[in-house]
Amino acid sequence: MAIKVIFLVVFFAVMIAIGVMTRKKADSVDGFVLGGRSAGPWLTAFGYGTSYFSAVVFIGYAGQFGYKYGLSSTWVGIGNAVIGSLLAWIVLGRRTRVMTKHLDSRTMPDFFGKRFDSRALRIAAALISFIFLIPYTSSVYNGLSRLFGMAFDIPYVWCVVAMAVLTGVYVILGGYMATVVNDFVQGIIMLFGITAVILSVINNNGGFMQALITLSQTPSDNPVSEGMQGAFVSFFGPDPLNLMGVVILTSLGTWGLPQMVGKFYAIKDEKSIKAGTIISTIFAMVVAGGSYFLGGFGRLYEGDPAIMKADGAGVNYDAIVPAMLSGLPDILLGIVIVLVLSASMSTLSSLVLTSSSTVTLDLIDVVFPSKAEGKKKDKRNLLIMRLLLIFFIVVSVVLALNPPTFIAQLMGYSWGALAGSFLAPFLWGLYWKGTTKLSVWVSFIAGVGITVSNMVFKFIASPINAGAFTMVAGLVLVPLVSLVTKKQDEKRIKEIFSCYDETITIEKRYSLPENADE
Repeated sequence: MAIKVIFLVVFFAVMIAIGVMTRKKADSVDGFVLGGRSAGPWLTAFGYGTSYFSAVVFIGYAGQFGYKYGLSSTWVGIGNAVIGSLLAWIVLGRRTRVMTKHLDSRTMPDFFGKRFDSRALRIAAALISFIFLIPYTSSVYNGLSRLFGMAFDIPYVWCVVAMAVLTGVYVILGGYMATVVNDFVQGIIMLFGITAVILSVINNNGGFMQALITLSQTPSDNPVSEGMQGAFVSFFGPDPLNLMGVVILTSLGTWGLPQMVGKFYAIKDEKSIKAGTIISTIFAMVVAGGSYFLGGFGRLYEGDPAIMKADGAGVNYDAIVPAMLSGLPDILLGIVIVLVLSASMSTLSSLVLTSSSTVTLDLIDVVFPSKAEGKKKDKRNLLIMRLLLIFFIVVSVVLALNPPTFIAQLMGYSWGALAGSFLAPFLWGLYWKGTTKLSVWVSFIAGVGITVSNMVFKFIASPINAGAFTMVAGLVLVPLVSLVTKKQDEKRIKEIFSCYDETITIEKRYSLPENADE
């Protein structure tokens, strides 16, 4: 217990110290929200990765999908690295940074408002963000508290409250820079921690080959693969189609999440984009790939009372990974606690910062504009953002104390609504001049409508598959609606996209000359 407490005290002290050290960077709205757009490749890449992966992935998703699909769940981690990180940076990174700087956009709702000249779109996007980021925040608390309960035997309530207070302190002090600097420290912990955990859990199950043999002898209870031998160690697992839904939601979904795309707004320069692409992809491959690979051995704990529901009528997926970790040595368990705490707090800080800045800049400042200008307006908005940070943390804690469903389902609803609404119009809006305002409205309505109606009527059994369907539907709806609806003013569109045509001078080591003789 002493070792675990020491790890936590040191961790908490470092987090608060970073908040204090970066507070000068948070003395303006631009500094508080984007860090002055000065984040380098390591800070941005680790900020992206640690915001991506939290206790939801390590505890909730790895446990549930590892148990359902076996080692094939590793495909989810690979998808997260290739689609959710590598392609996201390649497709969105540079264009997002260039256009949002050109439009002087600080948030995703702000982008929609300025890209499509619509105050109503900006307000609608802010409302969607406000409503659906909070359930996601609650799911992060839920996952972390289960691990703390196992390691310290601390009541769930105190776990949630302590984490909320600590996150609130350093984000309120240092804003975006406190978040990304902490993300960097937390990311390093995650990289080393996940590697140590995988090796230890496999060793506790007789080594890699013995664990594989035992897993291969476990019969599948999925009707799709009934009679299949070794389903949980097979290439595509016992249920490939549902596995694909998880890959789509958790990988493509990041392209439409405000807290993830917001990282691209703050990138410093071209070199940062190139380096950040590589760093974030490697980070995702290790952390996400490792988490799902670890979860793939969850069936080895089948029949363990620790993973059963209270009534004994089924498996509590959120208890699987904590059960796998419960037999680890104290020092390693201390590392695991800090690992999951790091993953969760980085995601939480990003979520509450995104929520408070969005509501302040895209709702309050738009609906109730201040007559003040310059520094006075900045101070007003900074105060509102900090107060809203406290409000969001309190609301998410209240929801977390009585979570409605499994972690994975809670996150599935949030990602489905947010990415289902925002991904398609954001992507098309960056690349295609023909994207229309009405097509954005259709995407918003479809994203929220499908998610909410499925929560009530459950016409798609899995919230994960529903979220994946919503995102794909938006990618089809936006271009179709744009082709048959009124286009934006041609002069305005030309001005918006002119940012991509500006000539810049760079050193030869970053770009080969067109003339081979030069």
